[in-house]
Amino acid sequence: MRKNLLAILLVLPALVMIVLFFIVPLIASILGAFEVGDAWGLGNFRKSFELYSSDMIFTVVIVTVSTALIGLFSIAIGGYLTLGENPRAIAILRWLYRWPMFIPFIVVGQILRTFLAKNGLMNNILVSLGILTPLQTIGFLDWRGIVIAFVWKQTPFVTLLVAGAMASLDRSTIEAARNLGASRPRILIEIVLPQIAGTLLVGLILSFVTMMSVLSVPLMINAQSPTMLTADIAFRINAHGDYGVANALGMISLILTTGVALIYLRQTMKERS
Repeated sequence: MRKNLLAILLVLPALVMIVLFFIVPLIASILGAFEVGDAWGLGNFRKSFELYSSDMIFTVVIVTVSTALIGLFSIAIGGYLTLGENPRAIAILRWLYRWPMFIPFIVVGQILRTFLAKNGLMNNILVSLGILTPLQTIGFLDWRGIVIAFVWKQTPFVTLLVAGAMASLDRSTIEAARNLGASRPRILIEIVLPQIAGTLLVGLILSFVTMMSVLSVPLMINAQSPTMLTADIAFRINAHGDYGVANALGMISLILTTGVALIYLRQTMKERS
């Protein structure tokens, strides 16, 4: 009995923090999404779809494309770290790819806004090298800039998980495939990738949820319509004080992320069974 009481006392502060700062605000947000004036209804959701249906599609497309590119780049980097044969290139790549993971999203937005603008650093370098003329330069401060920011920021996180999973694999199967003449891409796709698919899925789902919640990148890079739902939520609160529609948009985002999380839970239950 004393051990149980001691365990409860040790866990109690964490439970109180979770309830006060996560569960209570979540319940209040869900209830606020259905509160229309002094009544209850779906008016906030109807208004959300009328005003921001294109932004919902834009958000899903941007995050899905970014997630797919993150998966491709993380597989490529992790595959080279595992199957590469140049020790110096592997050491340099292992040292370089992790840096964006330690940079906050707001700093990423500011860096890429400066780099991807029409008169930004990237175009200035291309003009100075004679590759482009000033009239040929184009800016990427639109949906492309958001995708670049998300991929650049989240690829190191997924790569870290994927590379660790690849490094823990039994090397005998890889060496056997090499002895039979299999190329590195074939070994990566047919032998390595199926064994780390679960780890890759976890990393991509966490990245998907993270990108759905980012506000600074769409505000700083894409100052036009359509934009992401996080920017719409901030606009409804700051410009109109409309917490009902903001809560409805937040609940729609929650439903989108929950759908992705269910895929992960289903895969986890399948592996355990």
